[in-house]
Amino acid sequence: METIKLYDSELRLMEIIWTLEDDKTAKHISLLAADAFGWNKNTTYTVLKKLVAKGAIERVEPQFQCMSKITREQVQLQETRLLIDKLYNGSLKAFFTSFIKKENLTDEEMDELKKIIDDELE
Repeated sequence: METIKLYDSELRLMEIIWTLEDDKTAKHISLLAADAFGWNKNTTYTVLKKLVAKGAIERVEPQFQCMSKITREQVQLQETRLLIDKLYNGSLKAFFTSFIKKENLTDEEMDELKKIIDDELE
């Protein structure tokens, strides 16, 4: 899948879109964005148009329905990879080592991480 770089405002709006099950109209999304972020309608529509242009959402008529073309998990994976590439020269090992050493993980959390790794190796 092609990487789609989302800026903070776009990601905030995607979070709203991902949570919606029924009414995915731009009008409804703009009302939710007004409540959540204090955005006006024009701001929301501008960000929605940018998301359409980037291929993150598809505009479906009638009523400018906003259908997500990417999942939250895809974005999380892409953003994590970009972070690792940028800050750790692409080294997952360096990222993981830094994370483990800097976070005060409980024994339970460490056991969970070990289990995840063990499960992936099987």
